[in-house]
Amino acid sequence: MTTAGSARATWVPIGILRASTTAAVLIGGGTSALAQHGTRLEGDASIMDGAMVGILAMLAVTFAMQGAFAGFFFYLRRRAKRIADIDLETEYSEVQRSPRRS
Repeated sequence: MTTAGSARATWVPIGILRASTTAAVLIGGGTSALAQHGTRLEGDASIMDGAMVGILAMLAVTFAMQGAFAGFFFYLRRRAKRIADIDLETEYSEVQRSPRRS
């Protein structure tokens, strides 16, 4: 059984590792690792064109996945309805074929 102190003690090294990794990336990565360059609108329009194409691609993938989910559930609905109709016809034919005698 773990106590609150031992659980916190295991998370401290992970937090230190994350903080040191973040600091190393920010200090040693230069300006290419920061998002500031992509937010400036002066000069290089190809970056903004690329960002717009990326956003449109992500939207297309999102809508395609939502359409696929909706299509799959409509397929399941039609299939369940068809199976229910077949079961109902089978049950009805069995009832009509052999009358019960008490």
